[in-house]
Amino acid sequence: MPEQSDFLEEVISGLSQSPKSIPPKFFYDETGSYLFNKICETPEYYVTRTEIALLNNNGTEISALIGTASNVMEYGCGSSLKINALLSALHEPAEYLAIDISHEHLIQTAKSVAKTFPAVKVGALCADFMEIVDLPKEFGVTGKAPLLFFPGSTIGNQTPGEAGQFLGRVRNLLGANGSILIGVDLKKDKNILNRAYDDAEGFTAAFNLNLLKRMKNELKAEVDVGSFYHLAFFNEQQSRVEMHLVSKRAQTITFEGSTFEFLPDETIHTENSYKYSLKEFSKIAENNGFTVRKTWTDQNKLFSIQYLVSV
Repeated sequence: MPEQSDFLEEVISGLSQSPKSIPPKFFYDETGSYLFNKICETPEYYVTRTEIALLNNNGTEISALIGTASNVMEYGCGSSLKINALLSALHEPAEYLAIDISHEHLIQTAKSVAKTFPAVKVGALCADFMEIVDLPKEFGVTGKAPLLFFPGSTIGNQTPGEAGQFLGRVRNLLGANGSILIGVDLKKDKNILNRAYDDAEGFTAAFNLNLLKRMKNELKAEVDVGSFYHLAFFNEQQSRVEMHLVSKRAQTITFEGSTFEFLPDETIHTENSYKYSLKEFSKIAENNGFTVRKTWTDQNKLFSIQYLVSV
């Protein structure tokens, strides 16, 4: 399980940089995970409902490609809605291993899946899947090559170069016969993107600001949360949505003997979400040990699910 010291060290490191930043993996404490689920229910956030519809509408074809008695592992298990849709479509899945950095969310999802699919062997691993993952020895007892389920376009939180390195690590983990079912968000009108990352009900703003509350509660930081606000926008040049926490005034954040000064309008960069064309993502996959066997998109081409196989 990721240590509390990781949060401390990475926040200190990120706030010491110019420009300041904090990795998005730290969004997902219990409150952050709850808020993200609320974001997924908003009308502006198209990703979740589009992806679940793609899984439901193409389940037969997905099952035929993946085969019988599959060993499924999921990075970033989140809510159980997507894995339920996938496991329901598959023919006699053998195992499911949930992998997530949020311990509370991880256990909740694993218990839910175990209850819904009593014939499936269910496991849980608390880990940062953006780093090297050590799988439990008991996973994959059927001998069938594992399938990684990686929904939600979390791959977009990394730069294209980092995404390639990530796929390379996954290729080494899965082996020569492994495969990935991955969600990849597509390029689209910037107004759709800007609304999706700044919903009218304010859940995304609360999700972003919760990072500061975590610092206050867990690191005993002296920070005026109300003196920051949420900002999200599509950076067309980089083809990514950026999320920032913006300082409303000159101020400081102090904890663990360190003081970090902020100018008015200075930001903490908290997340990127890169958007790809199908051709762009296919090239990244092919350069890092995979080929795209099949792609499913919605009618409006907002989002894609892609089936990648090792080469």
